[in-house]
Amino acid sequence: MRRGSILTMLLIGAVAFLATAAVALFIPWLPDQASREREGIDLTFWLATWICIGIFAVVAAVIGYSFLKFRVRPDDDSDGPPIHGHTGLEIAWTAVPFVLVVALGVVSAVVLTQNDRARGANPNEVAVTAEQFAWTFEHPNGVTSGTLRIPIGRSTVLRLSSRDVIHSFWVPEFGQKKDAVPGIETRLVITPKRTGTFPVICTELCGLGHSLMRSRVIVMTQQEYASWLEEEGGGQAAGTEPEGASVFAEAGCGGCHAFAPAESTAQVGPSLDGLPDDPQFVRTSIVEPDAELAEGFQAGVMPRTYGEQLSDRELDALVQYLLGGSQ
Repeated sequence: MRRGSILTMLLIGAVAFLATAAVALFIPWLPDQASREREGIDLTFWLATWICIGIFAVVAAVIGYSFLKFRVRPDDDSDGPPIHGHTGLEIAWTAVPFVLVVALGVVSAVVLTQNDRARGANPNEVAVTAEQFAWTFEHPNGVTSGTLRIPIGRSTVLRLSSRDVIHSFWVPEFGQKKDAVPGIETRLVITPKRTGTFPVICTELCGLGHSLMRSRVIVMTQQEYASWLEEEGGGQAAGTEPEGASVFAEAGCGGCHAFAPAESTAQVGPSLDGLPDDPQFVRTSIVEPDAELAEGFQAGVMPRTYGEQLSDRELDALVQYLLGGSQ
């Protein structure tokens, strides 16, 4: 190959590389990084990205040069020369991708292993329960809520389980995903490095309300987290009356039902506005949702676990809240 041809290919490849690299670097594809575990995941992502950009530049250079050098004139109807495969080239384009894929696999395995072992000597532990279509978080001291709270700079081990179908826990800023599977407990380690509020998303298609199965995680300073645990644990131990609005939010009712006082507009289940003034009917509809179906809605969508999940006081507070806000 002549020197001019090589320079042409290098020029085309450089243009393709720089243009693609600019798209990768100057467009914010990834969410903000908020955990130590995301560092290794981002490393793997960018390693794969740069490999893809390099391969694209090589392919673009060959195709661009071939288009310029070997294009057929409009009046040329002759057949192209018969060319047999090049053994060395075939070995190269088999061996190089093999090495790159193995490298990606090794890096990914190392990152996932390190992330799983990042729990430290004294990790914080939170039990995460998934169900259609809500998340419940049981913090240390038995504090339970629909919002996950964890301390910054300390590893938190999430013990994931599911009451019904497979769900998947994901916080984009933390980078990792983990399935919550019925009958087994899975674990996910998170070590936050930024305070703030981030979305919790279910990434496993789990039913009609899948897209609405959202919650949030609040990363607090360690002092704030300790104070919150003490305050919430003391309040639950003292038997303070739960507020219906809090029960509504923590039980995930707004993920499926429209209810004006809670500013919920979901339509997976029937609207809770305008309920009949019958506390027993409302309570039964919560703990036995298939006992009397609203017109146009099918059985088996709402979980039948709220009778176990909510205490009698919480059920009473929720019923009062629904009746008081639906009139």
